[in-house]
Amino acid sequence: MSTSATNNGRLHTDEKCKQRKYQSFLFYQAVRDLKPVWMLEDMRTMETFYWEEDASQRSYTPSEALLYAIVHDHQAYAQYLLSHYTDEALAMPGERFCCCPSSAPHLAMAVRYDRRDILGLILQEAHRLPSLRSYMNRGGCFHMEDGKTPLHLACELLRSESVILLLGNGASPQAEDQNGMTPLDVILEQLWDSKVNIGPKKLCLDNLLMFMPEIRFKMKSALEGDPVCWSKVLGEDKFKYLVGQKPAPLFLMAMQTILRQLPPEQFPDSLDELPIPSSLKPLPCKQLGQLKVF
Repeated sequence: MSTSATNNGRLHTDEKCKQRKYQSFLFYQAVRDLKPVWMLEDMRTMETFYWEEDASQRSYTPSEALLYAIVHDHQAYAQYLLSHYTDEALAMPGERFCCCPSSAPHLAMAVRYDRRDILGLILQEAHRLPSLRSYMNRGGCFHMEDGKTPLHLACELLRSESVILLLGNGASPQAEDQNGMTPLDVILEQLWDSKVNIGPKKLCLDNLLMFMPEIRFKMKSALEGDPVCWSKVLGEDKFKYLVGQKPAPLFLMAMQTILRQLPPEQFPDSLDELPIPSSLKPLPCKQLGQLKVF
């Protein structure tokens, strides 16, 4: 083959790569601009987005498209993907999105970007799939999130509404990351490290305790080792409760008992239907109450 033909071949290949990259960006931009679902689906299934010559797949999967919908809060597209491709939408995306097959990147992304409506949609769909029975408690990517579950992440980012949604849908408050830290440990570290955002931190803590009748956490010995400082941080009653020196208040015990009876697959509707004043409910989303259990 002549040098001229080789160069022409390379130019043609480079031009194809540029075109595919440009078309790939167009799909991302279309999701960002909240284009209609039908248009996004036409673009998603076009076999033009992957520019690797040996790629077996040349269109975005529902899972990858859902990640884009979460990032840009395209609720209509997220709902479409979850209702029409539930298994595929919540399947692991390609390695360029996440490299840990046991994680739940869509939940983590919804928490990180504070997409509460889409978070609720994902949780509802996850209940319908037997294969996703442990979905809420999957640890995140060990390379990026130290194995934190979505609940760990919600506590770390002080997403109190997401904390309620995850707990009500069955997320375990006893789950540990790769360092043995529970979501309660994450909140306690937040309270100890800084006096900034004390209100949101204590609200996350109160919400967590209502779904946590059994107190088990790594930092208990740290609390016991410095009771004076921790009493100032938490308040004496809450400190004594966490270290086992005092029982829970009657209100907290009552709420723990009630919340344990609510079926996760019907949350938060089951919470709304409780025949108690709204001011006593740890309401999720836009109706979240500023409830203090101590």
